[in-house]
Amino acid sequence: MTLQSLGEFLGSLWTVWALIVFAGIAFWAWRPRNKKRFEKDAQIPLKDDDR
Repeated sequence: MTLQSLGEFLGSLWTVWALIVFAGIAFWAWRPRNKKRFEKDAQIPLKDDDR
């Protein structure tokens, strides 16, 4: 195995790893269980702070 072929293999592995991480984050974000939390967090900038 040459250094060039090793680099190509690692580049392909990195692409697969990035896709798996992206799919995991997307799955976590779209779970119905997280909907209330995200709606609550979305209101934070709109809250008035009377200090």
